[in-house]
Amino acid sequence: MLGGPGSGKGTQALKIAQDLDITIISTGNILRSAIISDDDLGKKAKEYVEKGELVPDRMMIEFMRKRLLQDDAAKGWVLEGYPRTAFQAEELDFLLDDLDQKINYAIYLNVSEETMIQRSLSRGNIDDKLDILQKRIELFKQRTTPILEYYEYKHNLITVSGENSIEQIEQEIFNKTKTI
Repeated sequence: MLGGPGSGKGTQALKIAQDLDITIISTGNILRSAIISDDDLGKKAKEYVEKGELVPDRMMIEFMRKRLLQDDAAKGWVLEGYPRTAFQAEELDFLLDDLDQKINYAIYLNVSEETMIQRSLSRGNIDDKLDILQKRIELFKQRTTPILEYYEYKHNLITVSGENSIEQIEQEIFNKTKTI
């Protein structure tokens, strides 16, 4: 599930996970948990999150490896908020090959910057302060095109407007994944 801050990734990932009875793997939750746990990797990640910067690729791959090896990921998962760079997308494919798993669909929720800001500020997450949020949106915009091109090349990209109601977005995702 790809999209900018506040695009509805978490909401739609939850809907899909509930419909398919699979787990959600959310990088936002992984990072928040790591920061709260205050272990070495979490401390390093916190430095980046507090500045509104992306956590380095190698660190994120390590977080993903640990998460994908947990028991609840064995029967399938919805990945929310990752990858955030083209390099992460490629590394994720290598990791999934090692784990004998694959990505069926890369679903991109396309929303305006205004919607990202409005929705994000209403959530109250620690990383949703306006100045940090604006940095995150700018980073997202810079890095989105290569990721979308990567998944389009692999023929598993689905683009959905995230501006509609939760139910309309869910239905559009269902309709588009059903026809592929």
